[in-house]
Amino acid sequence: MKKGLLNIGRMAQINQVTVPTLRLYDRLGLLKPRWIDRDTSYRYYDVNQNARLDMIAYMKELGMSLREIREALQAEDLALIEEILAQKNEQIHQQMRALRLRHNAVERAIASIERYRKSPATGTIALEYIDRRYVWGIPCQQNFYEQDITAYEQALTQLRKALFQRNCPHVHSYNTGTSITRDNFAIGRFVPDRVFIFADRYTQEYGLDVSVVDSGMYACIYLDRYDDEVPCARKLLAFCRDNGYEIAGDYLCEVLTEFNVFDSEKRAMFLRLQVPVSFSRKG
Repeated sequence: MKKGLLNIGRMAQINQVTVPTLRLYDRLGLLKPRWIDRDTSYRYYDVNQNARLDMIAYMKELGMSLREIREALQAEDLALIEEILAQKNEQIHQQMRALRLRHNAVERAIASIERYRKSPATGTIALEYIDRRYVWGIPCQQNFYEQDITAYEQALTQLRKALFQRNCPHVHSYNTGTSITRDNFAIGRFVPDRVFIFADRYTQEYGLDVSVVDSGMYACIYLDRYDDEVPCARKLLAFCRDNGYEIAGDYLCEVLTEFNVFDSEKRAMFLRLQVPVSFSRKG
């Protein structure tokens, strides 16, 4: 053995890597031993090669693959390293955006379950202040109010297909809603306008042109059966008329939560029907 060289075990130990890792780096051409004993095939390294190992570890921490590291080190081109790192930087940003959107979707799911647990009994009407929300959707192709739940399922399928085409994860399609225009709802005409998801402003990063549902006071009624929507919506409209509330915007049917863990034969939904209202001020 040449004087001053380190065997592969010692080289691995002082650099906190494994012997198989050093063998892999040798095979890939990333770090060749300074000397190989022809009789024993033992690999020996120079302590000054620690610098190359440090560089490899650093580049791995930056997200570069071993192939990319090899190409960059063999080229000895800083511009190539910069280009690779710029690409890695964009990939990291994309991953962060995806995680943020998924995190927001999970938080909305938790909030929906909490609202379900704390909501009033089915059929109860309440006035609620609801903060600004963001939605994205598509026009309804048919009037599912004149048909059964199968038509509604078809509307949801079309919505999820549209989201899939925009590479929007499936998790965003659970907090859904449908709407009826203000003019139609005010006269009790049930013609669905849109089917949509409740989103957030970051959903625009999927290329979705979200629209804003303004904050305000809403007349709301809760129910746990899809088939009860129209009767409950009529009850909600009558409540607004009886109290002199003016319909101030579109009617929304929001699916607060749906977890088909108890019944696999039909969609289990908890709904909040809502319509923005304004009040006449006297004096």
